[in-house]
Amino acid sequence: MATKGIFQGLPWWVTWVAVPILVLAVFGGLIMSVVGFVVGLVFKALLLVALVAGLIYLVRKFSSSSSSRGDW
Repeated sequence: MATKGIFQGLPWWVTWVAVPILVLAVFGGLIMSVVGFVVGLVFKALLLVALVAGLIYLVRKFSSSSSSRGDW
């Protein structure tokens, strides 16, 4: 791996502390945008599932109670 040669001879804190902090400083906005997009997408998908389930529940509830009275 090429990165082993680059970080060889440096203190451990450079590899495990300083480099991740620099990556977050440079790409933090991009990472947060992607995370926010994914969380929003998951929330919308769960909301869609809940709304479809509620619709199915209501249709089945009212169609079973109105089936004795006849069709619409």
